[in-house]
Amino acid sequence: MPPESVREALNQSRWLSIVGIGEDGVKGLGDSARTAIADASVVFGGKRHLELAASLIKGEARPWPTPFDAAMRDVVALRGRRVCVLASGDPFFYGVGVTLSRHVGSDEFTTYPSPSAFSLAASRLGWPLQDIETVSLHGRPLDLIRSLLHPGRRIIALTSDEKGPEELAELLTESGFGRSEMTVLEALGGEAETMRSCTAGEFALQDINVLNVVAIEVIADAGARILPRGFGLDDALFEHDGQITKREIRALTLAALSPRRGELLWDIGAGSGSISIEWMLADPSMRATAIEAHAERAARIRRNAARFGVPALVLIEGEAPAALKGLTQPDAIFIGGGGSEPGVFDAAVKALKPGGRLVANAVTLEMEAVLLAAQAKLGGNLIRMDVSRAAPVGSMQGWKPAMPVTQWSWTKGMQS
Repeated sequence: MPPESVREALNQSRWLSIVGIGEDGVKGLGDSARTAIADASVVFGGKRHLELAASLIKGEARPWPTPFDAAMRDVVALRGRRVCVLASGDPFFYGVGVTLSRHVGSDEFTTYPSPSAFSLAASRLGWPLQDIETVSLHGRPLDLIRSLLHPGRRIIALTSDEKGPEELAELLTESGFGRSEMTVLEALGGEAETMRSCTAGEFALQDINVLNVVAIEVIADAGARILPRGFGLDDALFEHDGQITKREIRALTLAALSPRRGELLWDIGAGSGSISIEWMLADPSMRATAIEAHAERAARIRRNAARFGVPALVLIEGEAPAALKGLTQPDAIFIGGGGSEPGVFDAAVKALKPGGRLVANAVTLEMEAVLLAAQAKLGGNLIRMDVSRAAPVGSMQGWKPAMPVTQWSWTKGMQS
């Protein structure tokens, strides 16, 4: 059987089609995508998508429910029938295809993508897509862009609505990037396509189309809030009450935790949230749960998470070990506070995934005793860290030592 016939036979056995459609409507679709829409007994999509494909739809046109059902129950209930789902551009680049794939196997659907808004914007601007940052802020916090704001970088951001560009301009200006050049690209691929530019600090664009992306050429003002890559961010970037793992110790702690893409960290006794935040900044796929018993510190963690562009940081207000019950099993655990309390250490060791890493720091004799006992029982690495900083001594300078920190790091056996 020729390859085309094999592909056609496979597609015939798949009940679901996912079609990416652009602002040019059915004109921009290939023959296979057109057929998928026309042959479907039910076609799902947003109101705009259904209007764009109206000339091809022969079955029932069914708009998405409000509020949107991320479980895709209406679609899954039709398994076995000819069903088509319409999406914007590329369904698997921040699109509905990603949501569907969590509930429908890849052997059940065929996808017909169109160019994404990011691809269209890059082509209009002449920007190499592989060299720029892309982020979807559609229905997501604007704070997600903060970690991408590095001088000289280019960013393309998908917004939620016509207010998005102005809100982005305000965030950029407030963060010290008011001179950054913003280009708002509207209704890409359609007859109403437009492209307008201004600086963030002088943003005054009106009547912006609800469908827009914003391209940003980042320029930093003096004192801009730049979040460097790597471990050991300046303590001054964090809001804290002194309950913070200092930058030098934090850098060594995160190196011991060895973040790997997609992993989940428990930060027990999180204080200011600095360990959780830097863990999540290591890669967009990183996840963290901060456990903090003090309400004031918990509120501070929330504010820090927003200002560092990691609003997905999960915060559990409560005392370990009780607060650990029911949480998703972690790949790594850091114990920074409260580790000497009864049951905390044992609960952390038990909860950790096989092959996971546990790192605990001690500044008190009580916690140090816990770590010495853990090293004697389980092995692992035990180190002592002493940091001194230059400080005035009369009219001269001298070394002022910080409290020494004892650190125990351990990898759980695969058979544990």
